[in-house]
Amino acid sequence: MSEMIPTLKKEDWFHSDGFPIVVERRDPQEPFGLHCHEFAEIVIITGGKGVHITGEDSYELVTGDTFVIGGDRPHDYLNMDQLSLINILFDPLELPLSIGDLQSLSGYHALFTLEPAWRKRHQFTSRLQLNPAELIETLRYVESLDQELKQRSAGFRTMATLTMLQLVTFLSRCYSRTRNPESKKLLRIAEAISHIQRHFDRSISLDDLVEISGMSRRNFIRTFEGTMETSPIKYLIQVRIQEASRLLRSTDRSITDIAFDVGFSDSNYFSRQFRTHLGLSPREYRKQMR
Repeated sequence: MSEMIPTLKKEDWFHSDGFPIVVERRDPQEPFGLHCHEFAEIVIITGGKGVHITGEDSYELVTGDTFVIGGDRPHDYLNMDQLSLINILFDPLELPLSIGDLQSLSGYHALFTLEPAWRKRHQFTSRLQLNPAELIETLRYVESLDQELKQRSAGFRTMATLTMLQLVTFLSRCYSRTRNPESKKLLRIAEAISHIQRHFDRSISLDDLVEISGMSRRNFIRTFEGTMETSPIKYLIQVRIQEASRLLRSTDRSITDIAFDVGFSDSNYFSRQFRTHLGLSPREYRKQMR
């Protein structure tokens, strides 16, 4: 199936300087054909109506609908009635989306990870629906981003990246405020993820995460694993190892201290987990990275 569906290449859509953000305005959106891409995109419906199809499923679109499409997810638009939209193409691997406390926002995880993964189950009812005031504010960020990308003045990379982060943060906050019942279900899992991001250095049990989610233990584990492709505790360990690797690169703290800093109570267990995830011992990793 992947061979039959064309894949949009970064080299054809991104600027030749390689900067990983592009703003594409479609007013109106023209027939394009089912496709996927080597990048992700935020889609903001700014007017009209249409149907969003993802190969097997189709969803009605109206003004204010905002959603994220992963690169490997085929999609297209049909039955367009003056449908206008904005696509913000971006390469998540080249953007500092882990900066600051962005990943501590439950709305971020819900909008960028959970909603795309569970779209079929929720029949798109868990999408972000911006109200008029939120849409106006969103378009203000988009316009600022678009201007930086068009002018490409000295320092545009910094300004465009900061504006993109502001936009992502704003949309994440909007999702966190939703009253949509299906969106609230996703936010329960997202709350558990954000709790891990904020408190990975503390003792966190599976029971703690289940309680935060407000779901049954079985449903929480099934939903978490189905979305994140790993168990809650394995995800917690991944977050701890990621932070430990940063501390090994950027500080001279002892390996034992770093193990405790990121939430491990046993430095030997930390070393075993570090090798399992990165293929090197903490000491070997520090030596190689310096």
